Amino acid sequence: MARTTTCRLPRLDETRKVLVSLPVLSIIIASTRPGRAGFAIATWFNELAQAHRSFEVQVVDLAELDLPLFNEPHQPVTRHYEFEHTKHWSAIVERSDAFVFVMPEYNHSYNAALKNALDYLYHEWRDKPVGLVSYGGGALGARAIEAIKPVLTALQLVYAGELSISLARSPVRDDVFSNDAQLDDRAARLLKELDFATAVWRRARLERTARTH
Repeated sequence: MARTTTCRLPRLDETRKVLVSLPVLSIIIASTRPGRAGFAIATWFNELAQAHRSFEVQVVDLAELDLPLFNEPHQPVTRHYEFEHTKHWSAIVERSDAFVFVMPEYNHSYNAALKNALDYLYHEWRDKPVGLVSYGGGALGARAIEAIKPVLTALQLVYAGELSISLARSPVRDDVFSNDAQLDDRAARLLKELDFATAVWRRARLERTARTH
């Protein structure tokens, strides 16, 4: 005789506890090179995100994380990690409800350190919104944004908007980003889109988890 199992849906108080707590937004600094502009741009965006007051914001610096070139013996889809650096990275991404990638444009694409960090994981990215803040020269980082979109789709990340920055117009001087009112306004609109998408997908992930337990 087949055994039936009962799926326990979360109690109302459990749902409220999860959804009332602020979602975690991780701002990921993609560039790892000395003298990078990304640190100053991420600092600027972090200040705006903190002022937005809809997220618990954390900044994750890939230069500090220092992931080696992907070296796990098992495919990320198995979630069988052998190295502590992978487990640490997995915990950061798992805890996050949304992301902002602050990334440079290198040779008509985004940088290798970000691709490497993305490739380390799979399930941890699923159904989480991401905003793209890209910077560069004449193309304003736009080609990096287009290059990363197929990867976001493959990892089931949810594209929530973008902001491209010209370093010729808004340079970084003495580690300070030269933002202006227009950039602040565009960043605020991106944060609003992230806020909306994060609420929708956070609830969807909770409901999916309830159905599978």
